[in-house]
Amino acid sequence: MPAFDLIVVGSGGGPDETNLSGYLLKPYEAAWDDGIIALEAGSGLGALRHIMKRDPNIFGERPTDANPASFTPLTVYSNVKCFLLTHAHLDHIGSLVMAAGTLGGARKRIYGSSQTLRDLETVFSGRVWPKLATYDENNPLFRLVYHALHADGKYEVIFPDISVRIMTVSHGMNDSGQYDGACFFIRHDPTQHEFIFFGDVEPDTLSVKPKNITVWRAAAPKIPHVISTIFIECSYQAGRPDGELWGHLSPVHLVQELVTLATEVVIARNARKSRSSSRPRKKQRKNSMSPEALHGALEGVRVYIMHCKEHFSTERPINHVIGDQCRELLAPHQLGVELLTADQGMKIVI
Repeated sequence: MPAFDLIVVGSGGGPDETNLSGYLLKPYEAAWDDGIIALEAGSGLGALRHIMKRDPNIFGERPTDANPASFTPLTVYSNVKCFLLTHAHLDHIGSLVMAAGTLGGARKRIYGSSQTLRDLETVFSGRVWPKLATYDENNPLFRLVYHALHADGKYEVIFPDISVRIMTVSHGMNDSGQYDGACFFIRHDPTQHEFIFFGDVEPDTLSVKPKNITVWRAAAPKIPHVISTIFIECSYQAGRPDGELWGHLSPVHLVQELVTLATEVVIARNARKSRSSSRPRKKQRKNSMSPEALHGALEGVRVYIMHCKEHFSTERPINHVIGDQCRELLAPHQLGVELLTADQGMKIVI
């Protein structure tokens, strides 16, 4: 049974400001009018306006006699109950900032790591932008309320029937050292089904402090029956030098991350078999696993790539170009994974 509906308001990684990271999420069994989670907030009202013009029924069929002016992007975003942010770079928060003073509906929480919220405070500071958010749940003067999530291994309810576990990932280096972003395990509590959503992330093979392996080990025992969908970035085309990735993935590194996930899945399955059998097995080392052992390990898993950076030089959408490059590199590994692109305006059932 499906657990979630997700609409892609934007899936690009810049510099095209009309298509930036922004997704609208709800439980599958609920109506959009019941409430929405805004997962990232790069693109928002303007992008949604164009999507709704192309597909007026993307949120479901409206009554034939309904006044079109009564259902607009502002109507949709007034139903947003909370924002869930992986980090506070502008391509992930821009629409939240621009619309913060005009969003209707009930008060809205902003969920993110403590560092993400501190970074966002520097924007809502009264100088870069008016101070429009607070930590004080009881202050009626503010419509936006910060609420920190902690990488403590626990799930926190952020919305009716939806809980989130936040894990820390690395988004490269800056003058202060390693820049941490986030990865979310988003759970539909009634069914216990989850999906994984990465913010911007660098490959473990290039990271000073590899953190993706912790995510894959947490996910592996749940693949594919509990977790069958993963959203992960692949910002650059194949061939880009490692020194110019700036905390992002390219196809060769995305494929390596998926091979690592497949390896952890096989290890988890073997451990489960060992526990259920009378004869204990030797602990399997990752580097001793043959490529054949990984064949089909990710059968039943869909991976959506996103955050592809536009170069305005390809006839086809850049995410389709990068998607084809990823599929070509993935094919010899025979992992069984289905690799897809998150296209702006797409409605995805998870």
